[in-house]
Parts: sequence; structure tokens; C-alpha cells
Amino acid sequence: MAGKICFFLLSEIDMLSLFELFKVGLGPSSSHTTGPMKAALRFTQFLAVQPGGDKTANLDVRLYGSLALTGAGHHTDRAILLGLSGKKPETLDPKEADTIIETITKNGLLALGSGGTIHFNALKSIKFEGHISLPFHTNAMRFNAFDAQGDLIASRIYYSVGGGFVVDEDEAGRNAPDVVGMIPVHEFTSARELLQIADASGLSIGDLMLENECANKPRTEVLSGLDEIWMHMGACMEHGLAREGLLPGMLKVRRRAPDLYAKLKQRDPQPKQSCERSDWVNLWAMAVNEENASGGRVVTAPTNGAAGVLPAVINYYLHFVEGADAQGVRTFLLTAAAIGCLYKRNASISGAEVGCQGEVGVACSMAAGALAAVLGGSNAQVENAAEIGMEHNLGMTCDPVGGLVQIPCIERNAFGAAMAIQAARLSMLGDGQHAISLDEVIKTMFETGRDMSSKYKETSQGGLAVNIVEC
Repeated sequence: MAGKICFFLLSEIDMLSLFELFKVGLGPSSSHTTGPMKAALRFTQFLAVQPGGDKTANLDVRLYGSLALTGAGHHTDRAILLGLSGKKPETLDPKEADTIIETITKNGLLALGSGGTIHFNALKSIKFEGHISLPFHTNAMRFNAFDAQGDLIASRIYYSVGGGFVVDEDEAGRNAPDVVGMIPVHEFTSARELLQIADASGLSIGDLMLENECANKPRTEVLSGLDEIWMHMGACMEHGLAREGLLPGMLKVRRRAPDLYAKLKQRDPQPKQSCERSDWVNLWAMAVNEENASGGRVVTAPTNGAAGVLPAVINYYLHFVEGADAQGVRTFLLTAAAIGCLYKRNASISGAEVGCQGEVGVACSMAAGALAAVLGGSNAQVENAAEIGMEHNLGMTCDPVGGLVQIPCIERNAFGAAMAIQAARLSMLGDGQHAISLDEVIKTMFETGRDMSSKYKETSQGGLAVNIVEC
């Protein structure tokens, strides 16, 4: 199978490629922006092969549950327009996106990706129905296409299940996301299996993941792909460090990263010699998530809302760990992906499903295990670090103020990165033996998320989202 990529159902294969977990897209949300854009694009592709699809004259789009309740602040309506226009989140430039939206709004015309142009008024044709929740997942959307006589041509339901993954109404029943399947050399479905296989083969977790990826793509392509992921993460960070002004939305949140960056450079121009490393980690995480909040280009890690944790910890490694190099960054990403795939398979990375423990909490766990790996930790210490990283994020709510990925999301990434570093360092003080396994904490996280009230799961109906108004 070397050099081949095949599409599979999750029921047929449980291994995700790291290139599915780390995807390039536009902010501010992988579930509320990237996912809906992909769903809208998929609907145009579905419509193109339906009888009478070329006769489409009107579209009706309905958003449900969390997708409706916080969709306006997450730019879900914009994402729908871009997807219907045939655009892909991984290749769309933010400036081009703005131009497309302005043109549609000004002219009232939408050039469908499936062909043809229709009249389209987003305010009338995209309906936010937050009082309705569909059974499979709270992030649901329905697309209806009609001909000029008002007769229904096609209708399709899609679910955005976190991290930019999307399933349609048929795939939902089979738990089959639109993923690029990977035939692994070393197949594992739990952390316990991962440790057993790695130890039996004499491989580190990162090397095990590398062998899996190289069984499906040429090694040179895998390595260059890893480097490209870090390049995109770094570019997002650099943009966040340079762009000043206010973030979009009613909160008028000021970008803090540029000012903090200037102060840190003036006070300590050489981060490697800094005694205030936490300030730099805070800066790097916030720079990424301010860029995400503005609709910039980010890498899901594992989601957009948690995109700042891994880049900040990678930068900590590069600046403050002796002997750090590009190969270490690859090892970091490979190890983080192994951990992230466990959460994706056995729990959730959707804030709308399990709260922010499934986003920043998972990112913290991924980064903690990955940092332990590049610090020279054993496989057991890596698993321990990942467990610590999640254990102390259990129960974390997702309550974005105003439905915007700004408060508390931006600072929360900084804290997630700091906790990941502490978790890794704590694991390195031990021998990898610990009372609670990573599998147990993943199971606990998922159960906690299911028990959590819906008002704390990306609906802006509880927590800070309502109490900040009272203050």
C-alpha cells in the first residue's frame, strides 16, 4: 500500500492520518466554521449529481443546536456561503474569502460550486434554529435546494462533529467521518495497546506513528508534510505577533500579542536566556488564537479553538530546550497525533459535545505527551504526561462570551500550553508509573462531557457567556 491513500469508513478502519488531525483552515472555529464550509461544499457536490440539480433556483439552509446558538459569532453563515461557492477551507485565502462575501452581499447573487448562479440573501435563506437539536450531534445543518417553481430538488443533513470533521445523515448512522483512511503497520485503539505495541517493537510512539504514515505515503512526503504543518503554525503565530487593532465582533477585544511582543523584546531580546519563559509561552499561544479569532489561517490542533497550545509548546521546545531541532518538531507532531487520535476515536474533540475539555483539554494532553517525548521521556512517561494534561482539565466548560472565540478562549490557550509544560516536566520526574491511565482519563472526560449541561457546551447560554453581561 506504500504511496496510496484510500477512503474508508471508521467501521472498517479506526486509524486516522495525522494529516486529518492537523488540517489547515480558516478561523475562528473548526466545528462552526471549517466544518460547515466543508458541509456546504459537499452539498454542492451532492446537488450536482441529483436529477434536476442544474435547475436549482433557491437554497434554504437551517442551522440547529450549538451551530445555531453560536454560529453568528463563529462566522458559520460566512462559511456556508464560501462552501456553497465551491471553496475549500484548506486552500482559501482569508482576503479572498472577504471578497467573495462582499460580492455576494452586494449583488445578492451566489455562484454555486456545482455550477450556475442563483439569487441568495443570507439573512433570509440561512436560518438559525437553536431551539432545535438533532439526535446525532448538536452541530447539525440541513441544506434544501428548490427549482424555480418551488419544488424540492434535494435535501441533505450534515453534522460538524469537531476538528473540521463532517458526516452526512447516512454516514452518521455508521459513525463514518469524511476522512482519509490509513492502513497502519501498527494498529492500536487504546493507549494501552499503543504502549504494548511500541514497547514490543522497540519503537518510540513518534516512530511508530511515522511507520504508520509511511505505509501509506512516501517517507519524503510524510516528512515534508510534517514540516509544512509547522510552517503553517509558525506563519499563523507570526501574523498574530504583528497584527494590531481590535478583533471583529461586538466585544471590541483588543489584540494584545503585538504589545506584549514589543515589551518582551525590549526587556529580554533573547528568549533563550529569559527567566520569564512563561511570558513567552503566553505570548505565542495568544498570538495564534488572536489570529484565529480574526478569521485567519490556522491549523486545527486538534481544533481551531485550541490551535494555540501546540505551537506555543513547540516554540518553548525550540527556544528553551538544549539540542532542539527540526527533527524534534517532527517527533513532537507525530507523538501529539498519536494521542489526539485516541481522543478522537474514544471520546470527542468537540466543544459542543463535551465542553472545552475536549478542545483545550485535549490539546494540553497532546502537547504534554509530545513535549515529554522530545525531552527524552520513555513511552510510559509520554503516556503519563498526556494523562496529567487531561486529568486537570476535566470538567472544563465551553462558554464563549457573545458566541465569539475570544473570551475566555484566547487566554485559555495560554493556560493550556503552560499546563502542558508542567505536565511534561512532572512526568519526567517519575518513571512513568502512575495510578490513573490515559485510557481511564479519556473515558472519564467523555462521560463528564455527556453529563455536562448543554448550556456549558458551546451554546453561550451559561457561565461567563451570561454572567459577564450582569457584571
